[in-house]
Amino acid sequence: MATLRKNNGKPQITEVSPVAAIPGGEFQIRGSGLTSSEQPRVTIGEISAPIVIGSDSFVVVKVPEGAAVGELIVENRGEQSPAYTCEIGFQIADNLHPVTNPAVDAQGNVFTTFSGSRGQKTPVAVYKIDNNYRLKPFINDLMNATALAFDREGMLYISSRYDGMVYQADPAGTLSTYVEGMGVATGIAFDQEGNLYVGDRSGTVFKISPSRQIYVYATLEPSIAAYHLAFGPDDYLYVSGPTTSSFDTIHRIARNGEVEIYYRGLGRPQGIAFDAEGRLYVAASLGGRRGVVRIDAARKAELFLSGPGIVGMAFTPNRALMVTTNNALFRVDVGVSGRPLF
Repeated sequence: MATLRKNNGKPQITEVSPVAAIPGGEFQIRGSGLTSSEQPRVTIGEISAPIVIGSDSFVVVKVPEGAAVGELIVENRGEQSPAYTCEIGFQIADNLHPVTNPAVDAQGNVFTTFSGSRGQKTPVAVYKIDNNYRLKPFINDLMNATALAFDREGMLYISSRYDGMVYQADPAGTLSTYVEGMGVATGIAFDQEGNLYVGDRSGTVFKISPSRQIYVYATLEPSIAAYHLAFGPDDYLYVSGPTTSSFDTIHRIARNGEVEIYYRGLGRPQGIAFDAEGRLYVAASLGGRRGVVRIDAARKAELFLSGPGIVGMAFTPNRALMVTTNNALFRVDVGVSGRPLF
């Protein structure tokens, strides 16, 4: 009560976590005087946020549709808390079907897929979204576009889990076959020497040299959905892939193909990426909370961004995070630089 008198009876926010969310995600609010016998009200900008759980010191709210980057305020007993700034993702495209990370080129254009169900022919396979958020078809004639990755020359590579091929597209969208015979091809990533790595859902990670020689690089447990690949600052290849377990693992693979467990304890891990400080981001659940999980160099995990249906993410040159759900693309201004790919 002394604290409330000092604050003139106003509710006080001391912490909001995670630091960001997209609509449908949740914020956990900690503080004092947050609720009473009367129904409190939480607003994000001008929009009321539904309260999931409420107590005097802890409130969970769901981010409503239409919320934008703005101020979070708790109102209780007619008094308002000081505003707490939170980062809310805003949707820049919908009616999509990504199954992993988007890809961002050096100019900040974003590429994402309409993958479709296995064997489904979709009118557009890959879309390009420019810096003005104009959505344009980029690749049409491709079945089940899955993972995307750029090489150092700016060519876009696209895996297909339908035909086991990896395709190459130039900046004009002209498509050609790069390599075939990759099984159920899912995640792809390049190393510093220009070797391409491809995950086959049955458990094989292939390595394709710049001359297109194919090697078996490593073998993992089969995934029920897809592998997702990214190189870390230690030059290890990091791999996620959901299995039937609810306590899944991030593996990493050394240059000699040796596989080890990097982190265990995520639910349905999918797309992965690194920031410039070497922290790993994973589209996954942590402790039952879905979103983007951040794992630091000490292997401590925290929920960085909250939201439903997230399958992947990619950093942009201006320190935003592009987040794909299973039907949309969001931009979240997190102020974090991504790790340079080359």
